[in-house]
Amino acid sequence: MSIPDLIFTGFNKRVAALDRHTGQIVWQWSAHTGSSYTSLMLDDDRLIVSVHGYMYALDALTGRQLWFNEMSGFGYGVASLASVNGTSNGHLITAYSEEQASSSAAGAGGASAGA
Repeated sequence: MSIPDLIFTGFNKRVAALDRHTGQIVWQWSAHTGSSYTSLMLDDDRLIVSVHGYMYALDALTGRQLWFNEMSGFGYGVASLASVNGTSNGHLITAYSEEQASSSAAGAGGASAGA
């Protein structure tokens, strides 16, 4: 199985990877603290997870926790996560309210910003 074969979801400090073809749970993980919304971002082979002000990095293929950061002083809330790790045909999209404000090459992988 590879990362493109997985779908990731998070609820109430728990994260699961599902087989995108069968819907079966491949792995699951639970944060050791917090109990609120779970924000996820896939960044190459890392699944970045935010739970109640805490940040974690998981191995996307296995669910093994790679690191943890308490993010002291940042407060609590639903995290907004972003990554510019990608390929030359990737795009970074910025939106305001209900309209798309801009769309441009992310600049990673050899593309130039604003292309």
